[in-house]
Order: sequence, then C-alpha cells, then structure tokens
Amino acid sequence: MGNWILGSIAILLGLMLLIGFLTPVASIAATVSYVAVSASLLQSLDPVKHNNAFTALDLSLMSAAQVLLGPGAFSVDARLFGRREMVIPRADVHLDDN
Repeated sequence: MGNWILGSIAILLGLMLLIGFLTPVASIAATVSYVAVSASLLQSLDPVKHNNAFTALDLSLMSAAQVLLGPGAFSVDARLFGRREMVIPRADVHLDDN
C-alpha cells in the first residue's frame, strides 16, 4: 500500500513540474523525497542500490536547481502569477573630451 502512495505522489510531482504548476513547492517536495530515497539506498551493501542512490542524488540536485530557476515563461505559474521582466537600468557614461 505504501509503494502505491509514494508512486502516486511521485507521478503527481512529475506532472506538476511538467506543466509548471506550483513549481517551487513541487521542486522542494521532489528534492526532499529524492534525498530521502538516496539516503535509504546508501545504507545497503548492494552496489546496484548504490548506483540507484547516486541517480537519486543527481535527481535531487536537478530538483534543487529547478527551485532556484523557477517555472519558466511557458507554464501555468506564468499564466497565474504573471511573467516578470527584469529591467536593468542604463548606466550613464560620461566621456571627457580632452
């Protein structure tokens, strides 16, 4: 029963990230879950499970990057909360004519 719940949550998080809905929340949840999976797999003595643990750690780093990067321009979050444009003010350059 627990595997079905965890699998359903993983599928739901993946869909949320795919369409860009509540991206920071879904990314944080995915990061935490991947770190927990990798920590549990690293406790095993089986080398195959260690490879799976490193894969989970790689996925956790990608999820953490998604937290920092945000949802993107073509996402549900962009439609709900609006796109943000960064405006960099022009620096006034004064050249002395000598």
